[in-house]
Amino acid sequence: MPVLIVAKPGFEDKLKKRTLTNLYNERPTWLANIHRDLDAAVAKAYGWDDYTPEMPDDEILRRLLALNLERAPNGAEK
Repeated sequence: MPVLIVAKPGFEDKLKKRTLTNLYNERPTWLANIHRDLDAAVAKAYGWDDYTPEMPDDEILRRLLALNLERAPNGAEK
């Protein structure tokens, strides 16, 4: 069973604001760095030697679709 986090007296409002959504909206440097490293590791696993963090989302999605179609069973339409 997960441990219930109980705020120290006087910090209840601060704890209520500690949400994943707020964390991503704030996008601290350490979180951005972790995502950058993860994106690079995934691209490497896919064999994308030309990946850079500046690669447009459209290109990433095009490549992912191509990989999915390649691996689809029994002649999925391309």
